[in-house]
Amino acid sequence: MPYVIRPATVDDAEAYARTHVAGLHETYEHIMPREYHDYYDAELPALIERRRAAFAEAERTPGSARSWLASDDEGEPVGIATSGPGRDDDRPDFELHHIYTLRSTHGTGLGQRLLDTAIGGRAAYLWILNDNPRAERFYVRNGFGPDGTSMLCGPTWHHRPMFRMHRPDQTA
Repeated sequence: MPYVIRPATVDDAEAYARTHVAGLHETYEHIMPREYHDYYDAELPALIERRRAAFAEAERTPGSARSWLASDDEGEPVGIATSGPGRDDDRPDFELHHIYTLRSTHGTGLGQRLLDTAIGGRAAYLWILNDNPRAERFYVRNGFGPDGTSMLCGPTWHHRPMFRMHRPDQTA
């Protein structure tokens, strides 16, 4: 199935946020408690507004984080990605903030296309929740490895452990 990936705009804020929440539900249903999912359902209107503000800021500010929205051949959103300058003081490379694809697209190559679009071959890092083997295998296949840094998520994420993965420049 072909997918269209394009930069997200302010007008995409609702579709992006809804796809993000759907991706969170599908990705973490086996890890996170019901309260986590309930929180994101209730928070959706605020997430839409935050996404709208972030997209407007990205349009005004060169070099800031950018987002992409993937749609199927019927125009329905099925995946998202955001990346930008690193936010960790000790890892100033480029950062992959997130990629989420809906379960219906798994195995189609959409995740790979989103990764390639969001970071290309540059050196980059990301944070991954523990106990997410599908995502970890995907990132390892793409040259990422744990860099030895871990921490606990905040209360919204129920203080679950996560670890950072990094990869060197792939373009050389």
